[in-house]
Amino acid sequence: MKFETVAFVAADGQPAQTALNRLRHRYGHTPPEKADVIVALGGDGFMLECLHRHIDRKVPIYGMNRGTVGFLMNVYSEEGLMERLERAEAVQLHPLRMQTLTMNGEEHEALAINEVSLLRETRQAAKIRISIDGKMRMEELVCDGVLVATPAGSTAYNLSAHGPIVPMGAGVLALTPISAFRPRRWRGALLSHKVTVEFSILEGAKRPVSAVADYTEVRDVARVTVREARDKALSLLFDPEHNLEERIIAEQFLP
Repeated sequence: MKFETVAFVAADGQPAQTALNRLRHRYGHTPPEKADVIVALGGDGFMLECLHRHIDRKVPIYGMNRGTVGFLMNVYSEEGLMERLERAEAVQLHPLRMQTLTMNGEEHEALAINEVSLLRETRQAAKIRISIDGKMRMEELVCDGVLVATPAGSTAYNLSAHGPIVPMGAGVLALTPISAFRPRRWRGALLSHKVTVEFSILEGAKRPVSAVADYTEVRDVARVTVREARDKALSLLFDPEHNLEERIIAEQFLP
């Protein structure tokens, strides 16, 4: 890919801000809303912010790690950046669309690139009913919560909750319980990316639950519907020798 203009954006941390100044001085800078490509400097959290901020522009984003984890980022280097951008391979992601109905009848909608998670709000465990494409699959899950993760998000909160790592292009989503109490041995499920998942909150007044799409939270939900947003497409750029598909495979063989 050939890019004529590049925008540099950075997280607030000192390493990211230092890199921002050096790269803008060396390569120039175009405002993000006008650039052909955006270079994001920071960690995975900042990358998520960038993806959400530019989700309607369909502009490719190339991350360089100036944060901590950096699973979605490339190795940082100031040398040969334009050549790296030209060689980079694009990975297309579709976010999840979360639609919620609260206990007082309010409706909300948000997009999630990593996962949609339902979490208990108080000391009492949540009770959640799960339906897939209109068919009830679990009458009552007693738990701290439950989440639906995309392949890109399967190595984030989903992995911490002992969910499976999902390869890019597998066409599946991970449905993973968080500290399930009943049924105790249920470890979750892999679902087609085309399904609609509906969570109904049982005893919501006594056992309130919040729903979170990445960093958008809706509290005291009564019903949450999750489906892939096929009308939204995100393009991430990765160096050929260290792309996202390779990272997901490698993560499964870590000690």
